[in-house]
Amino acid sequence: MSQLAGIIQRLQSMQKSEDHEDLPQRLFEVNGKVLCQVKYFPATNMYEVEEYDKDRYKKKYQFDDIDMAAIEIFEIVQEEKTSSS
Repeated sequence: MSQLAGIIQRLQSMQKSEDHEDLPQRLFEVNGKVLCQVKYFPATNMYEVEEYDKDRYKKKYQFDDIDMAAIEIFEIVQEEKTSSS
């Protein structure tokens, strides 16, 4: 549960970013492997999650709910942790 809370905190910090010139974005990785990149669009309050597969192909998902975005990121991270065990 603490990992999910940490993801939500990172997403909330993107909302609070006062640097309006750059689009707030964060990388989520496991053991140095980038799994996804998240962008926050303040004008629409939307999160875009770009998930990378082993060939660096991107799948994009958009969320207007911080909890749903966090759950998607959590599942991506957990899947990598489970497959690398």
